[in-house]
Amino acid sequence: MFVDKVKITVKSGDGGDGMNSFKSFKGFANGGPDGGDGGKGGDVYVVGDKDKNDLVEFRFGSKFTAGNGERGGTNNCFGKGGNDIVIALPLGTIVRDAESGKIICDVYHDGEKKLIARGGNGGKGNVRFTTARRHAPHFAQKGEKTQVHTLLLELKVIADVGIIGFPNVGKSTLLSKISAAKPKIADYHFTTLSPNLGVVKYYDKSFVAADIPGLIEGAAEGAGLGHDFLRHIERTRMLCHVVDISGIEGRDPYEDFKQINAELKQYSKKLASLPQVVVFNKCDIPGAEENIKNFRKKVRKYKKYPISAIKGEGTKELIEGIFEVLDTLPPAEPVPADEFAYERADVNEFVIGKDETENVWYVTGGLVDMLERNVVLSDPDSMAYFQKILRDKGVIRELRKRGVQEDDTIVIGEVEFLFKD
Repeated sequence: MFVDKVKITVKSGDGGDGMNSFKSFKGFANGGPDGGDGGKGGDVYVVGDKDKNDLVEFRFGSKFTAGNGERGGTNNCFGKGGNDIVIALPLGTIVRDAESGKIICDVYHDGEKKLIARGGNGGKGNVRFTTARRHAPHFAQKGEKTQVHTLLLELKVIADVGIIGFPNVGKSTLLSKISAAKPKIADYHFTTLSPNLGVVKYYDKSFVAADIPGLIEGAAEGAGLGHDFLRHIERTRMLCHVVDISGIEGRDPYEDFKQINAELKQYSKKLASLPQVVVFNKCDIPGAEENIKNFRKKVRKYKKYPISAIKGEGTKELIEGIFEVLDTLPPAEPVPADEFAYERADVNEFVIGKDETENVWYVTGGLVDMLERNVVLSDPDSMAYFQKILRDKGVIRELRKRGVQEDDTIVIGEVEFLFKD
């Protein structure tokens, strides 16, 4: 089963909590603060792997979670960082954010490693909160929590030449003759159900060819497996269009050629504009010569190469002709990524809402997330810091502007209190 499109979820590791502790040993029971910082959460990466061919493994394991950072230790010891997770992908995989549809990266080169989601920062230990006036803070910061993200993985094979045509015209046979690839070959339609890749070598030069499964009428609209097949032509630099010039199956080679090009144009103007060479296959069958003459009269634009793929006749001239075209074309490049990164909440941002029926005000946003990490309700110093932040960041001022009244209830994260002016 060939799988070229899947959905997975990833989560970077949470940051470890900072430690709240004080030095204590024999003869020194009430030492100063010595709580260390929590460890950073693990990151999520993707990496290109040339030995992988499709995305089938992600059908059975689609959740990837990096390790959480460990809690800080005593004696100013830092917590251990969480383990990163690296997801190996076949070359040519485009990684998208499922929610926005934006391209995060195109995994194009073997060993290429891309950061997808960064782990949460570790919380600060209580030793980090000492000041000239606060010698013994009894609170520490919690680690930063991370979110689950959904990704779309879409494989588009990387090849210089796409071999296209109707089913059963000899595409796989041609690939087997010009390269070391061993595709499945049989005398019935849709023998090939997934792209086959082969490296074609000629003296000191080479190119990668992809045998694209047979297209049919309506492929651009998704008929058959049209979209799945057409996707894999998008990266190619040129097309090798194979037609059954014998007409042995009762088809008109010229009409087949027109239909395939119409499907390409309907699916993508870029595909339709790719350079093409036309391959007249099955020239050894009686009646082929007459069809070649008629085809040449109707189509003058492209270079044409008569061959017999099954016998290997004419393939040398075809390979030379393909190299002539490739030498004039720029090298293939990965799809550029969008300007995208999973943003962390803005610690200065807050939103105020109100429940009119009960005079309850709710404050949410990045500022609240930050306060939840930093505030320990049972500690007077921590609560003083909490109140100072509300004043400094304009929360109290905005509440007054919105019409908060004496003894209205204010809810900020898990903290609930009555407003006193």
